[in-house]
Amino acid sequence: MTKRGIFRRLFALLLIAWALGFIWFAVFLPRPVVEPVRTDGVVALTGGGGRIPHALKVLERGRASKLLVSGVDREVRPREFAAEYKVPDRLMLCCIVLGYDAVDTRSNAVEVTRWVKENKLRSVRLVTTDWHMRRAAFDLSAEAPTHLIIVEDAVVSKPSFRILFIEYNKYVARLVVWLGAKAIGW
Repeated sequence: MTKRGIFRRLFALLLIAWALGFIWFAVFLPRPVVEPVRTDGVVALTGGGGRIPHALKVLERGRASKLLVSGVDREVRPREFAAEYKVPDRLMLCCIVLGYDAVDTRSNAVEVTRWVKENKLRSVRLVTTDWHMRRAAFDLSAEAPTHLIIVEDAVVSKPSFRILFIEYNKYVARLVVWLGAKAIGW
């Protein structure tokens, strides 16, 4: 077999693996946590509908004692956040932190890890949209201390093919970069 033939077969094999992976990714989206599950903290990543209200319900039901909302726009003040989501003052003062440092999924992981370490948490419930959960959980687990228990609590959505396609490719790219970094010892 020629080098060209080997290359074609390898490319075809990679394309089939990519396509099967996409089907798995799109069909078997992560699900919400079946209650009751308690963690030390809950983290909501901004950027998708339903994430913050879901995390607030977790906090209000006593399933976590602290909430970090990661990736909040710098223009949003705690008073405005409380008004928008109808958060009682007592809950806002004791238990909710607005994180302003994250601008993407990787920086969410950094912001969450810093908060976890500052609060000496052993477990967190990660709240994000179902289509975003795999990459968010991967980035958080790569950044966080190895002892941290991460409970994935997906917010169910109806993502378009376009969103699934883009997110799957971001996830695959993230895995490839991580594997490459591991292979060269970073």
